[in-house]
Amino acid sequence: MRVFTTLPQEDLRKVGPAARAIEAAGYTGVGTQENRHDPFLSLAVAGAATERIELHTNVAIAFARSPMVCANVGWDLAASTGGRFTLGLGSQVKAHNERRFSVPWSPPAPRMREYVQAVKAIWAAWKGDGKLAYEGKHYRFTLMTPNFVPEPYDGLAPRVTLAAVGPAMLKAAAEEADGVKLHVFCTRKYLEESTLPLIDESLARKGKARQAFEISGGGFVVTGKDDAAVAKQFEWVRYRVAFYGSTPAYWPVFEVHGLGELGRKLNAMTRAGQWNEMAKQVPDDVVHLFAAVGRHDQIAQAITERFGGLVDAVSASAGSGQPSDLPADLLQDLAKIPTRFKA
Repeated sequence: MRVFTTLPQEDLRKVGPAARAIEAAGYTGVGTQENRHDPFLSLAVAGAATERIELHTNVAIAFARSPMVCANVGWDLAASTGGRFTLGLGSQVKAHNERRFSVPWSPPAPRMREYVQAVKAIWAAWKGDGKLAYEGKHYRFTLMTPNFVPEPYDGLAPRVTLAAVGPAMLKAAAEEADGVKLHVFCTRKYLEESTLPLIDESLARKGKARQAFEISGGGFVVTGKDDAAVAKQFEWVRYRVAFYGSTPAYWPVFEVHGLGELGRKLNAMTRAGQWNEMAKQVPDDVVHLFAAVGRHDQIAQAITERFGGLVDAVSASAGSGQPSDLPADLLQDLAKIPTRFKA
């Protein structure tokens, strides 16, 4: 099992020391989010301060940027870190695209397919594999003069992964990208019955090997050195389950467990502005559906039971405000959990 954690994105001065400590502990890598802070800047600092850990955007919002912009920054990060960078992309929802980023909205899955194709076409042209000539419905890239081609570097172009929740984006991820980053609002049953069969079918349709395709996430990891630390994080995850569960797009996960009414109740509470009351509606057993829970001496078994045989990587922290403190020997134990992806 590959284990990722987060960086202190809120303060770039803290990133270098944090990244070195993460590498020394034995984490696979770090992932950054595009919430309050840019997802690329802290990875550049982390890459310059380390030698081995992988660097993933988890995720960067695609449609707010031209594919050329992501191709450029992805190339620079990969070139300067010996190929350790993975470009993780997400579509975000309509309201955020139109009202937070002020960019046009269209059905996201077809557009994301082209986005990945365009980024890879740009990288292929820079690698010397031919003239840049990508033309799709949403994106067109046909001009690339020598002045704008970055310096070459040895090694493969970066991997691209997609955040996906619904069937259309899951298919796009499996068919066009190198991996998928599943939402934390996910249960083992939903993974087994809905998500993974669709991914396997899509990979087979494109003739892609599962061993070359990474599946990340699909739930929370709730852990700490003692029961008090676990309890504190458990309550934080309870609120996240309530928050995500209030959104209709995520209700299919609830429905698999007969919890549709809970989703509708939480949605009504958001419309009434009852944000501080929502977590109280989520019972302990529901939180457990979405998370592997246990102290450091228990969590390896919990992760095996919750994620084992299904996903290849987990995040030990859900955000920069929830840093991971897994000890080195525990990370070694987690690395022994078998996965299908071969990095």
